[in-house]
This record gives sequence, structure tokens and C-alpha cells, in this order.
Amino acid sequence: MKNHLDFEQPIVDLQAKLDALTKTSLPEGVKVDFRDEADQIRAKIEETRNSIYSNLSSWQRVQLARHPRRPYTLDYIRNAFDDFTELHGDRLYSDDKALVSGFASLNGERLMVMGTQKGRDTKENVIRNFGCAHPEGYRKALRLMKLASKFGLPVITIIDTAGAFPGIGAEERHIAKAIAVNLREMMTLKVPIIAVVIGEGGSGGALGIGVADRVLILENAYYSVISPEGCASILWKDRAAAPDAADALKITPEHLKKFGLVDEIIPEPLGGAHNDPEATAATLKKHLLKHLKALKLMPSKKRLDARYKKFRDHGQFKEESLDKAAS
Repeated sequence: MKNHLDFEQPIVDLQAKLDALTKTSLPEGVKVDFRDEADQIRAKIEETRNSIYSNLSSWQRVQLARHPRRPYTLDYIRNAFDDFTELHGDRLYSDDKALVSGFASLNGERLMVMGTQKGRDTKENVIRNFGCAHPEGYRKALRLMKLASKFGLPVITIIDTAGAFPGIGAEERHIAKAIAVNLREMMTLKVPIIAVVIGEGGSGGALGIGVADRVLILENAYYSVISPEGCASILWKDRAAAPDAADALKITPEHLKKFGLVDEIIPEPLGGAHNDPEATAATLKKHLLKHLKALKLMPSKKRLDARYKKFRDHGQFKEESLDKAAS
């Protein structure tokens, strides 16, 4: 296994034993059948895989969401969509390559698709700014959402970012305002909007393209107001406490679904989307088509009212008097 994670080591060790067994060379004339032993190791590998991936901790899910071989936005656009034509620029400052967007079709349905894009190597990550968009990225996204609305095209956003870029240049060009304007404008956009978290869903950087009628999330992705490391640095004063922070933040798809922050969890192949990107893209496509069909049947006003209520209901809490709490 290339780029395996720490908790996957038992699988790697068993696979190494299997490889060594199948490559064993014997002296000429000596015949030994290793098939039974190989079958036993294969069965053990499958058993170990099922055991590990069915009992993942919150932190292990975060690690899978960040896996270097995990499919990125452009991978899903290539495998799930057709006729993608990328559009560039915010018409104010520049083109942000951390956020890709353009016209595409899904089973013949014309639409606008956009998402945050990470790089595969250091050179591409510098170009893509590690998937962390600048203000011009969010302004480009909004410009193209409004273009889609003008032509009555649904909008699909793909989220995979640790957060919006926090650099001085981004602050000078008003990153907070760019995200805030997107939140406001996406709430009133009349066309159907579907957002899907495919990896990391970090803070306002994710929410800046995440206001949607349906919010979907892949099985091994996460969506959080802060990264586990950032939370650990603030609360524990130690980034090594990130696993504890991941548990406390309740950022896994199951928790998010329970709290009403996402609408559906999209299953992945055993071990993560990187083990079969094409199958994951096909599954994503199926779910997108299902939700797109349902949203198109809804009257525009009803859809907008439901979208507004959906986000207004986030973060519910209960109030108690001090006397009652003390008792």
C-alpha cells in the first residue's frame, strides 16, 4: 500500500507476508504448494481490513479525508461530469487557481460546477495554494453562480479545503467580506444548489461555497468549524491532542447527519475513495442526479424557504435559568 496511514500498518504487514510467500523461489526439483498458506493470509487481510475500516475513530477519518491519493475536485469532474468548460477570473483582481469552476453536464443536464482544488505535488500545491482559496476565488464562484442563475442552470459545489487562505494579502483583499457576501447571495439564489464535501470541509472556507439546498458528504470526509489541530492548540495548548479534539468536535459524517448539518452520507469503497476513484465518482453521480431531480420538482419559493430554514436551524441550543441549572 502506497502512502499508507499508521492504523493501516497491520494490513501492510500481512500484504508483505503474502508478497514474500508468492515470490518464494525454491531449489530446482523441490515442489511445495503454498496456495493454502496464501489463501489463509488473503482471508486474514480481508478480515483485518473489515475490522479496521468498520471501527475508525474520528481522527482516523480525518486522516483518510487528507489522504494524498484521495480524489480531488477535478478528478470527480472528469469522472462524473461531461463537457466541462472551465471559466476564469473574478473580474476584479485575478483568477484563483485554488477554486476551479465552469459549465458542465450531468447525464445531459447542463449546470455549473465548482470546487476547491488541491495539488498532487509541491509544484501543483503552490499553484493551487493547497486548496485554500483567496477572496478572488470566492468572488469568482459567486460571479459564476449568478451567471448560472441567469440561465436557469443548477449549481453543484465540491468542497475539499482546510479553510480559506489566512494570509495578509487575503485579508487586505477582504476575505471575510467575500465569504460573507457568498453566504448572503447563495441563500437567495433561485436555482437548485447541491454541495458535497469530498475530503476536508474547513470552516468558512468550506461554507463560502456550501450554502445549498442539499449538503452531501462522502463517508470518510469531515466538516468542521476548525481543524482538530487548531482546536487542540487552543483548548489543550498542544497540537498532539488533535485526536481528542476530533472526538470532541463531532465532525464525522454520522455526527453531522445526526445534527442535521448534512443531508446524506455517500458511501465509499472499503478503505477510502482512493482505492477506487471511478466507483466513488459513479456513486457520487448517482446521488447528485437523485437530489437534482427532487429539487427541480420543488417550486422555487418553497425551495428557497426550505434552504433558509435549513441553515437557520443550525446550532440549536437550550437555555436554562441559573437556579434550575444549579438544582
